[in-house]
Amino acid sequence: MQRTENKARARVSEIFTSIEGEGIFVGKKTLFIRFSGCHLKCRWCDTKYALPLDSGTDYQIDEIKDLIIKELKPFTYKVNFTGGEPLLQTQAVIELADFIKKQTNLKTYMESSCFDSELFSKVLPYIDICKVEFKTDDSKVVEDEEYDNLLLNEIRCLELAIESNKATYIKIVVTNSTNLESFKNLVYNISKKIKPSDILGFIIQPSFGIDQPTVNKLLDTYDIVQPMFPEVRIIPQLHKEMGAR
Repeated sequence: MQRTENKARARVSEIFTSIEGEGIFVGKKTLFIRFSGCHLKCRWCDTKYALPLDSGTDYQIDEIKDLIIKELKPFTYKVNFTGGEPLLQTQAVIELADFIKKQTNLKTYMESSCFDSELFSKVLPYIDICKVEFKTDDSKVVEDEEYDNLLLNEIRCLELAIESNKATYIKIVVTNSTNLESFKNLVYNISKKIKPSDILGFIIQPSFGIDQPTVNKLLDTYDIVQPMFPEVRIIPQLHKEMGAR
């Protein structure tokens, strides 16, 4: 049957198959769709080339679908919508995730800063796995006066994912400069909203190449999380160690 042309567009930095290098599903064969554009200022970001809103390539949605089919490899476990920040191109994520779920048996996976819970709620029905990444208030990814709103949205996105019975886990990037008191307050605020059994796990990810934390610093953060979320793990970025994308 001939496909009706879809003239919707999206900016994408790259589409490729590699090994999942982060989080709960580390080591899984994954197709990555990296959207262009992100407004946060994470100094540990390892994909700075995808941050400008005008970076990457402007595609029609149908062109991206064709690229997905072309790049899809046998025995792939999931498709990651990553960035950049996928929520800045919500409609594209919805259309592509819907396409993947209808055309393949692959799981759809969302990597987002969760800065906007309203946008997140629109994408959520099409996503199987949610990684909700929290930022400490000393990370300075947004202006100080904007942090409380960011945290409220992150927590609401976490609650929405859990309420929707999605496979959900938490990640926090830790640097050597991370303030332990800020980190503890953040974890405590999260623990007031959800139960440990609501999530698959709690990942502490050391920054790579920029202000890398010492082992002692990582153990300090582990000791903070463990009493509140026993399923805590320290997992570095495997793909960086392997030289993979």
